[in-house]
Amino acid sequence: MNDKAKKFKLLYMVFGLLGTGLIIATYFLPIWWVALESIQYPKAMYPKGIRIEFKYDGVYNGCKGVREREELAMDAGADCLIEMNKINHFIGMYPIVQGVNDVDELGNHVRYPVYAGDSIPDDKIPGALKTLDSIMRNAHIAFVLLGLLGLAFVFVQKKKLTWAAILTALAPIYFLLIYVYYLYWYGHHLGLHGGGAFNGIKPFMPTVFGEGKVAQFTTMSYPYTGFFVGLAGMVLLFLAINFKNKYLKSVK
Repeated sequence: MNDKAKKFKLLYMVFGLLGTGLIIATYFLPIWWVALESIQYPKAMYPKGIRIEFKYDGVYNGCKGVREREELAMDAGADCLIEMNKINHFIGMYPIVQGVNDVDELGNHVRYPVYAGDSIPDDKIPGALKTLDSIMRNAHIAFVLLGLLGLAFVFVQKKKLTWAAILTALAPIYFLLIYVYYLYWYGHHLGLHGGGAFNGIKPFMPTVFGEGKVAQFTTMSYPYTGFFVGLAGMVLLFLAINFKNKYLKSVK
């Protein structure tokens, strides 16, 4: 093997391993966050607003400040995930699917999300939400497969296996596609209880990125740590593809 081939081999293997590692790491990190702000939720109590955080396996409470924890000790409803479901409930929006994070304020296991203390009967849960629940609960399996594909790309040296690296690299894009679709679904299915407390709320597309307005609430939606880590992993894997192609050409 000539020096050029050795260099390209080292580069593609290092970049491939790092990229795959970063993609796998995103499973354990929050990917996106959403928050609602309103005068009825003062900054002194909710410095980040009514905030929730998205991971591949579920949706989690995003209120982690000291004052928020004090409030949680007094009122379990101050959990921002529960609080946001209460707000959504008023406009007829279905509760947020929580994936593996499906415990109520007392720590009890519940099969599906709760709002205002009430669970939705299984026969009333739309199929789209059951699908989302299944996606979240099986995300760990998907990431094991992505990790194996990434490793196969790195260690099977005689084949390009570009498709394996691409499938692994696109993990943050998979999240975005699912996220955008279900934002649209939630915003266009406001018939949870035949209407809501706010008259004039029509089907709408919730804010995907940036700030928006729904009724008296300012909405914010932005990528979080895991998404940027995933993008870095994606870039490294595409660089690895390039270097592997050069390596295979140099050893012909």
